[in-house]
Amino acid sequence: MNLKKYLPLGIVALLVTTLSSCSVIEGIFKTGVWTGVIIVVIILALIIWVIAKVFGGGGKS
Repeated sequence: MNLKKYLPLGIVALLVTTLSSCSVIEGIFKTGVWTGVIIVVIILALIIWVIAKVFGGGGKS
């Protein structure tokens, strides 16, 4: 077997596999970040709504 013939192919295969998995992990983390941001915004909106109800910010007399 000629190692010099197959070595570049092996390196390319390794890089393609590694880089594609990195992009998958990047997508997972981006999704996680946006999910976290949405959850925090919803929780803050609920807290503001509860505080408004407790202190009479509902507008009813």
